[in-house]
Amino acid sequence: MGVYVQKYGGSSVADVACLRRVAERVLQTQRAGHDVVVVVSAMGDTTDELIGMARELNPNPSDREMDMLLSTGEQVSIALLTMALHAQGAEAVSMTGPQAGIRTDAVHRKAKISAVEPERVFAHLAQGRIVIVAGFQGLTPTAEIATLGRGGSDTTAVALATALKAERCQFGKDVPGVFTADPRIVPRARKLAEIAYDEMLELASAGADVLQSRAVEFAKNHGVVLEVRMTFGDEPGTLVRKEVTTMEDMIVRGVAVDTDEAKVTLLRVPDQPGVAARGFKDLAQAHINVDMIVQNVSEAGHTDLSFTVGEEDLPKVRATLEGHVRELGAQGLAFDEDVAKVSIVGAGMKSHSGVAFEMFEALAAAGINIEMISTSEIKIAVIVKKNVAGEAARRLHTAFGLDAGEG
Repeated sequence: MGVYVQKYGGSSVADVACLRRVAERVLQTQRAGHDVVVVVSAMGDTTDELIGMARELNPNPSDREMDMLLSTGEQVSIALLTMALHAQGAEAVSMTGPQAGIRTDAVHRKAKISAVEPERVFAHLAQGRIVIVAGFQGLTPTAEIATLGRGGSDTTAVALATALKAERCQFGKDVPGVFTADPRIVPRARKLAEIAYDEMLELASAGADVLQSRAVEFAKNHGVVLEVRMTFGDEPGTLVRKEVTTMEDMIVRGVAVDTDEAKVTLLRVPDQPGVAARGFKDLAQAHINVDMIVQNVSEAGHTDLSFTVGEEDLPKVRATLEGHVRELGAQGLAFDEDVAKVSIVGAGMKSHSGVAFEMFEALAAAGINIEMISTSEIKIAVIVKKNVAGEAARRLHTAFGLDAGEG
């Protein structure tokens, strides 16, 4: 039988008891006849705790040193899980990302995988060993440690599954699959049996925490079937795979909320060619991802230009743009962290009209004001105030017939 890649997140390896149970689960997979490669995250809240300590010492630590620090969390997990497997009589070996052949570009904190050289992993598998790999990390062209950004262990797992031509890439979670919304926000959310790559990619980009968006993109590009399932349960999970025609029967497949958003506005920018290009060039060079962009109607030759970024990037945005406000001809710079993004996603939106109207009508009926709008072929996203984001998600979930017990 083929290779299975299994990824376990921080809550699945949070303590010694969890590590023992994960080891049992991994051994069951091997005894079923599969070669097994396991990718793990740092234990519990380790990454957040390390970030907190770093910022207590230095409010603006260097990205290189942050990568040196944060990569240690996963290395603790791989060693402990390997020890747990040894205690249960298994042949197992732990490997860091670089040891497993994960190669990245040179962008610290948000590195992208450039290649996977899995020869050492294959060699261990050939000797009957279970291979435990540290997620979230790789080696740059100059032999530096780089991390892959929040949720990067998901991408490590999919990249390894691709390189190893794995039969299945499984994700052990504290939830039994992908839901139509976050059940903590929308109690009537229900589990999906399957979801298309593009739908999952849009939901992940919109703030759904189940899978990292780059991992889903990697899987789509290489045809890797993903399975999201409960770590310590036996019920079937959710398959993430190529879209089939029947997937369009459900117009909207999910609602996502992202509260880690911030809105930035360049005030009264000259309404002339090239101004926006200069501003966004600076952001691109600082490796800041911009999400939604809105330019207001020109008034007396000036306009306001608003865009959203991840809240964690706000200090970088300030540092990048504050010195260039006059250079851009703007009259000021405003920041708003009291915003959230609420999105609806569904492959069926491609072949159904009136979806935007239904969305805006549902929000208007709840008295929720929309500050920005962004659309794609299968997604509509809006920016609202943070304190109404949950209510917006619940209203939309109901409006599109996603509540448990419907459809």
